[in-house]
Amino acid sequence: MNSKTAMYIVKRLLMAIVTIAAVITITFFVMQALPGSPFLTEKGITEERLAALNKRYGLDKPLVVQWLKYLVNAFRFNYGISLKDSGTPVMDLIWAGFKVSAKNGLMAAVIAIIFGIFFGVLAAVYRGRWQDRLIMILSTAMVAVPSFVIAAFLFYWFCVKAGWFPTDFGLSSSTSKYVLPVITLSLYPMAYIVRLTRTSTLDALEADYIRTARAKGVSPAKVLFKHALRNSLTPVITYAGPMIAYILTGSLVVEKIFSIPGLGNTLVNAINNLNYPVVMGVTVFCSILVVLFILVSDILYKVVNPRVDLE
Repeated sequence: MNSKTAMYIVKRLLMAIVTIAAVITITFFVMQALPGSPFLTEKGITEERLAALNKRYGLDKPLVVQWLKYLVNAFRFNYGISLKDSGTPVMDLIWAGFKVSAKNGLMAAVIAIIFGIFFGVLAAVYRGRWQDRLIMILSTAMVAVPSFVIAAFLFYWFCVKAGWFPTDFGLSSSTSKYVLPVITLSLYPMAYIVRLTRTSTLDALEADYIRTARAKGVSPAKVLFKHALRNSLTPVITYAGPMIAYILTGSLVVEKIFSIPGLGNTLVNAINNLNYPVVMGVTVFCSILVVLFILVSDILYKVVNPRVDLE
């Protein structure tokens, strides 16, 4: 690693820290601005009991003091304790939900990247033919249709009507329970990667160095996979970073439809219960993942395409 690359990484890390701090601050004050209190949902709570609960969880301190304390603790992955789960640490709830979401999300991300690149290259190679038109029609449809529509469609036809998959998904080690959620999560990013790969591959195939390689008698397969494909993956890597972070943290609607107790489900329950520490913890955790994956994707530019100048 040369000094220029090291400086770029340090600069991006500092930018990441500032970004995460801004997300923590915005999330904290937005949650504080919401009306009501999580303790007011309890029946027959008295003023004395409410004051005692606020003191126990540090909600009686000045707002600035609460913010500074939370800002410091958040960088230590200490998001406090849940207000609704008998004092369970927020990080324990986040980790329990993330393990479930990540299992589905990792499989969906791998499928989306592999098949997205494959069909994108296929469409570029057969440009203007029926293979290209069919792939582009299907990818456009998958991008246009919302994930909750796809999830509901798959659930109804393959679970309710056909009975091929169980209707009680939930948390299970059964392989069959991962098929439909993984397909649902992978279709949109796969379609987007298909379009990115097709466009960038077509641009690469028309470049001067490709014409030079063909003129030297390089085989079509070597031209495609060694020269064109490697240089056309840059926009895919750009999209893959935040895409993987998004899929790993789960989809709120998909997890609700398939009753998956993942991170998205944890966030929805926390919002409904005004469980401020859990909402803020999940938001900050997801933000950290997104920032880190974007950083990794930026660094991978140099690995995939050495001509990229890190600035």
